[in-house]
Amino acid sequence: MVEVILPWPPKGLSPNARLHWMAKSKQAKSYRMACFVLCIEAKLNQMALPESGAVTLDIEFIPPDRRARDLDNMLSSVKNGLDGIADALGVNDRRFVFRLSRADQVGGMVKVRITAGPGQ
Repeated sequence: MVEVILPWPPKGLSPNARLHWMAKSKQAKSYRMACFVLCIEAKLNQMALPESGAVTLDIEFIPPDRRARDLDNMLSSVKNGLDGIADALGVNDRRFVFRLSRADQVGGMVKVRITAGPGQ
């Protein structure tokens, strides 16, 4: 298992945001690259994964404030960050299996624990 801490996604990546597509695209590209770089620094690209099969991502959302948020919206907001993880691992993101949780504390980050296989 490897853990990487991603920054909280920008507001513009929320499915509820009403941004011009070019502005949203710029934020998406920037967030994906930032997450990719963090994964490379965490040496995710050296993680030994089988050629096929599931890759489990335990995603813990630690919001920046106490506002109510839906797990499905948080997952949608972090989608480009997960693409950055897939890029760093060199896998197709359709292999990802998600386990989602929301922390009670405030912190403004997304903790992702990655394991090969479907997990327990």
